[in-house]
Amino acid sequence: MATLQQRLSDLATRAATECKSIRTLVNGNAADLAALATTDKSNLVNALNELHTELGNINPTSLIDDAQTSATDKTWSIDKIASEITTAIGQITSGAPAALDTLDELANALGDDANFAATVTAALGNRLRIDAAQGLTPAQQTQGRANIGAQEAAAIGDPDTDLVAVFEGGLV
Repeated sequence: MATLQQRLSDLATRAATECKSIRTLVNGNAADLAALATTDKSNLVNALNELHTELGNINPTSLIDDAQTSATDKTWSIDKIASEITTAIGQITSGAPAALDTLDELANALGDDANFAATVTAALGNRLRIDAAQGLTPAQQTQGRANIGAQEAAAIGDPDTDLVAVFEGGLV
């Protein structure tokens, strides 16, 4: 019996083969340099050198604009970026001093629970184990699958289904 992984791999290979055929039809012969959008198509090195020259003509300082907030063809200067990062860090730490911001966040995350160890120990007793077998009721199994986003074996279907045959049937 083939595994689900093998069947999906077969399908991916078949789909890739079909896409390669379509790409060849659209782009022509992939080995031919005629599809390059450069004027010198005699060889790949000349085409890359032409591209290098064109990129060298771009003035990077014209791409920097600290006033822009949503432009897709501009960027901020390194000083503006550093300033924005510093501001964001200050907002995340609520302005707490460097020595206290982690402790403040940790205390808040723990809900200022003085019995945190007992709370965690009780919670760990209700965990879904991955290191040993566990006797779960059907309701607990259903909840465990829901918690980790897993499906029942019956919901996955037959892993021996020939997905390539299904794909090829769809091409007809």
